[in-house]
Amino acid sequence: MKLSAKGRYGLASMICLAQEYGKDDYITIASISEKLGVSKIYLEQVFALLKRANLVESTKGSSGGYQLATSPKNITVYDILSAIEQSLFEKSKKSLSDSASNIENAIGELVLDRIDEAILKVINSVTLYDLCEKANSADDNLMYYI
Repeated sequence: MKLSAKGRYGLASMICLAQEYGKDDYITIASISEKLGVSKIYLEQVFALLKRANLVESTKGSSGGYQLATSPKNITVYDILSAIEQSLFEKSKKSLSDSASNIENAIGELVLDRIDEAILKVINSVTLYDLCEKANSADDNLMYYI
């Protein structure tokens, strides 16, 4: 499975928000852009999709920005990706002629449908909280030498 840059940035941005969850602070796109090394304009597109899916809330003004709309434990990877990558979950179109429909059906049922099910099982079981914990534990394992 290959995610687009927009999907990866969406996941990474949501992890940034999850790391600040519960602090009642709104996080600016500029600060996320700086942390991730991603264009601010590009992130604005990502956040528009996340907001439309009710995954984030925003406020305007000098202390404006974004925060999660709900707990990271209640947001799955599926929720995030389906907000950003709508085409990722579309069924693939048949590619063989009608005379080979039995072959097409075999490929679909025994391979493609199973792959789709496995992917959905994983992305529905991994929460934003899980991603945040993993990202934080990776930071904790860094060794600094002088």
